[in-house]
Amino acid sequence: MVLKFTAAHLSGSSAMLAEAFHSLADTGNQALMLLGLTLSARPADEKHPFGYGKERYFWAFIVAMGILSVGATFSIFEGIQRIRHRQPIENLSISFGVLAVAFVFEAIPWTIAARHFWRLRQGRGFIRTINDSRDPAVMTVLAEDTAALIGLIVAALGIGFTVWRGAILYDGLASIIIGLLLTLVAFFLALESRDLLIGESASRRDRATIRRILHSFPDVERVLDLLSMHIGPDEILLNLNLEFRDGMTTGQIEQLVDEIERSIREQVPQVKRIFIEADTPEEIPKRLIHRRRP
Repeated sequence: MVLKFTAAHLSGSSAMLAEAFHSLADTGNQALMLLGLTLSARPADEKHPFGYGKERYFWAFIVAMGILSVGATFSIFEGIQRIRHRQPIENLSISFGVLAVAFVFEAIPWTIAARHFWRLRQGRGFIRTINDSRDPAVMTVLAEDTAALIGLIVAALGIGFTVWRGAILYDGLASIIIGLLLTLVAFFLALESRDLLIGESASRRDRATIRRILHSFPDVERVLDLLSMHIGPDEILLNLNLEFRDGMTTGQIEQLVDEIERSIREQVPQVKRIFIEADTPEEIPKRLIHRRRP
C-alpha cells in the first residue's frame, strides 16, 4: 500500500492510485476479518446462548462494504478525473517496479488461500465448493487477492498503453476497470455474507450424510424434518423431527437418540448442538427430546 501510494505520487498515474486505494481497502479489511475471528471465539453466554460464531459473517459483510466504499468508489472517481483532466505520466520505471513487487506480495497469500480452497473442494466442482463454503475468511481472501492480481495486470496494461499510444485515456480507463472489478467482488462477498447472516443450512453433502445415518437405524420410520443452520464455519445447529417405530418406550427412544447423536457427531463433527423431536403413534405422544452437550 505504501509503495503504491508513493509510486502514484511520483508518476501521477491514475491506475496506480486506484491500486493504492485497493491496497488501502485490503489492509483495513484484513484487520476487520481478524477482529471477526477474535470476537467469534468468545464462549456462549446468557445473552448469546449459541455463541458468537456469526461475528465472522457480520465482519465479512462489513469488509464487502469497505471494498465497495473505499476501493471501488475511489478507483472509479479517480479514473473519471484522469480522463477529464489529462496529465502525463512520469517515472515509469518506478511504476512498473512497484507493480512487479506488488504482484509478488499478492501472489503469496493468494497461493495460500487457493491451496486451502483446493482442499475444501474434495472432488466437488468450483461453483459447488463456493456454494458449500461456510468460511467467509477463505472466500474473502481468495476473492480479494484474485481481484488484486487482475487489477495489477490491468494497471500495468493501462500505463503501458498510455506510454505506447501517447493517450492518457488508457490510464483512466484502467482505473475505472479496477473500480468495476472491485464492485463485482464487493457484491459477491456481500451476497455470500448475507446468506450466512440470515442463516444458511449445512452443506448438501453434510445433509446427505445425516440422512444416511438416520436411515441406517431400523427404529427410525421416517425423517419428517431435517433443519440445520450454520452459526459459525465449524458449528452447525441441527433440529430433527423423527417418526420412531410403533411401540417403543420412552427409555428405548432416549437410548436411540443417544446413538443417533453419537453417530452424527462422529461423521459430521461440525454438528455441535442437536435437538430431536420424537413423533410416534398414540402410545408415545409427541414430545421434545433435547439432548445436552454443546
